[in-house]
Amino acid sequence: MKKRTRRIATTLLALLAVGTIAIVAFIWWTGQPWYRPGMVRAGENLRGSLEPPDQSGDPAYWDVEGDIRLFHFAKGSGSGFPLLFLHGGPGYPIEEPLPALALLEGSISVNYYHQRGCGKSSRPFDRFSSKNRYENMKTLEETLGIGAQVADVERIRRILGKDQVVLLGHSFGAFLATLYAAEFPEHVAALVLVAPSGVLVMPSEEDGFFEIVRRELPSAKRDDFDALLTSYLDFGSLFEKSEQELSAMNREMGDYFLLASGVSQQARVPASSCGGWMVQAMYLSMGRRHDYRSALKHIACPTLVVHGADDILPDRFSRQYADLIPNAKMSVLKSAKTRGIGSGHFALSSRSEELTKLISQFLEPIVGESASGETP
Repeated sequence: MKKRTRRIATTLLALLAVGTIAIVAFIWWTGQPWYRPGMVRAGENLRGSLEPPDQSGDPAYWDVEGDIRLFHFAKGSGSGFPLLFLHGGPGYPIEEPLPALALLEGSISVNYYHQRGCGKSSRPFDRFSSKNRYENMKTLEETLGIGAQVADVERIRRILGKDQVVLLGHSFGAFLATLYAAEFPEHVAALVLVAPSGVLVMPSEEDGFFEIVRRELPSAKRDDFDALLTSYLDFGSLFEKSEQELSAMNREMGDYFLLASGVSQQARVPASSCGGWMVQAMYLSMGRRHDYRSALKHIACPTLVVHGADDILPDRFSRQYADLIPNAKMSVLKSAKTRGIGSGHFALSSRSEELTKLISQFLEPIVGESASGETP
């Protein structure tokens, strides 16, 4: 009788353990975020040190962890603060220098890189073989999630050997730049946010990205978009997919955004460059409920927030950053639809002359006073 009781107790404990993992995963995904501002600085939930490894000597790559390399290229020169550009998406890297930053190259080094998990940078996963969903989520998030991306900015700063950098982020890249500036305020000389992503708080108090894109699509495309979105956010079958499948799906989502924005499909990012697993890792980092707004009060540097009047994403996204960052100002590019070039989400390309002037005026006193301080 005692043996039978022990067997029952052991079985119940085993079931409870399995159930607990499932419950933890369910509560986490439907509740609190995995990433919280301050975690990277504290070294929490990181798979590697903030101190980058010795560099391989390959000029096209930064080695940020033993198995993670970031493709990068630079234009311009300058002995002071380097400028680091964070591309958007998530997972939409750029292959060529941006027109709006070309005129800055005479006074500052402009550094571009592909975030981990996309473009020519390391993609650590193809498929997940494990059936343990919780462990898969944990591994994916700590390898490619927000914390890993923010940590990479700090590692890049150390590789560059500068005490401070200028960060310029576009869209989701602006969101990542903001989080880095909140965690490491002493290492950011200036912050430029172009069309920053409206994900500081989720769920959104008003229509979010997906609702806005759907509304702006031609009615004949909405059913197809709904079908894609169902698959895109199907975390129940996430670990049945491959990097290639997720990359193609991410590119398709980008195509719908271009269509909704009235932008030529020539601007699309090739599926081979789009991030796959890294995009899903970002969603896991944020969870379905988070509020990062209070972290922005820690940002100490001068900040410029730019929004295009023709952007289908509302200016309330950008104004939220400008209102919350202590030393921030916002500039709205006036509508240029009558000239056929627009001032929407992609103003870094479509309104390069105006944006160059705006950014140059903002950075001139900062770059002019910059010193080459070494990394501590």
